[in-house]
Amino acid sequence: MPHLHMEYTANLPGLNADLALIRLNNTLVGSGQFAAEFDIKSRAVKVETFKVGTALAERAFVHVKLALLSGRSPQIKKQLSESLLAVVQDLCEWPAGVEVQVCVEILDIDRESYTKTAIGH
Repeated sequence: MPHLHMEYTANLPGLNADLALIRLNNTLVGSGQFAAEFDIKSRAVKVETFKVGTALAERAFVHVKLALLSGRSPQIKKQLSESLLAVVQDLCEWPAGVEVQVCVEILDIDRESYTKTAIGH
């Protein structure tokens, strides 16, 4: 636990997804909220087909979802959200002339029904 999902639009050529995930994972480890670094599972998906609004302007987005076991306070969730947003804002040189929206969403996973096991080493 946790699960981090990052979606980003294909018109952000300067965004290195591997580097982004490492930086986001390191931020989560640094928060002190998670027992072990190997509990953090992250993935990135480049979105090839997308629309932002209705205007013909060049637009893009990066959307990070962090799913956590339920029970953390609103303050802890806000701190995690703000620290991840700061990392994403500093990921790359954003393309000129493109309006980029960056957001972070924190989701609760029901602690009572979540199950997990590890296979192998």
